[in-house]
Amino acid sequence: MVISAEPIIYGIVFIAVLVLVEGIYLTVFGKSISLNRKVNRRLELLEKGQGREQVLEQLRKEMTQHMKSSSIPIYAILAAKAQKANIAFSPNKLIMMMGVMAVIAFIGLTVGTETSPMIRFAVSIGMGVGGIYVWVNNKAKKRIGLIEEQLPDAVELMVRSLRVGHPFSSAIAIVAKEVADPLGSEMGVISDESAYGRDLSESLKDLSERMDMQDLRFLAVAVTIQQQSGGNLAEILDGLAKVIRARFRLFRRVKAITAEAKWSGMFLSGFPLLALVAINVIQPNYYDEVKETSVFIPACLVVAGFLITNIFVMRSLTNIKV
Repeated sequence: MVISAEPIIYGIVFIAVLVLVEGIYLTVFGKSISLNRKVNRRLELLEKGQGREQVLEQLRKEMTQHMKSSSIPIYAILAAKAQKANIAFSPNKLIMMMGVMAVIAFIGLTVGTETSPMIRFAVSIGMGVGGIYVWVNNKAKKRIGLIEEQLPDAVELMVRSLRVGHPFSSAIAIVAKEVADPLGSEMGVISDESAYGRDLSESLKDLSERMDMQDLRFLAVAVTIQQQSGGNLAEILDGLAKVIRARFRLFRRVKAITAEAKWSGMFLSGFPLLALVAINVIQPNYYDEVKETSVFIPACLVVAGFLITNIFVMRSLTNIKV
């Protein structure tokens, strides 16, 4: 029995691409992009002696640079994700990273496999683009999750500031100083924009659309309504903080309830592919007798269709809207 290691090598090369991307990112930007530091990046830049206007311009450029490049064909697939993740790499550097990762993957496949050059080239391109997309998507999910956790505490801090007599612009500035990243720098940008004359409700609306978060939309709408109709903003935000916290608890509860079903769905979706890889590793010649038959290709297409349908069905069964 001849064991083929090529399917395993494909997986190892893809994982190596992901690890290499993360390593390069941390090497280039280091501590400045860490999500766990105590001080947020805006305050860090101000402490280094940069002027408030220069810091605002730099942060706004970083926050909007990715969507401005969404017209680039290859980059369009991850522009929105990169914007949510606030990736410090510029769009040009991310595209260059895709090319570098594709070259590295091609070298790895050339060394480890005997596949034809055209197949290695196509797979390398897929690994380069797919590896960057998976990495950016994970960064975006992590950052959005952190903002969702920070938002109820930030709104309650605004409420306490308003109740002791501070205006809403000062309450935003206090949140920008007291809350860590990623929300701290986002609120800092809003505070600086307000200091230079921009309406707070517009800044909050832009933030909610850029992050695509319903809770931030609630905050922007609440501030807009209070500005137009009047009322006690502290009481409005206090009620909003309770709603956001209750929604967050509900999301976590739904996530816990559906966790088993999601893992079952992932297993049922991935097991046929794992079984196919295992068969090719243990007995590479297993399908040789049927490869030349007229029904082999149609049967493969039917199986692929069922697998794809299974993924969508499993996702719809576990994707509960709340």
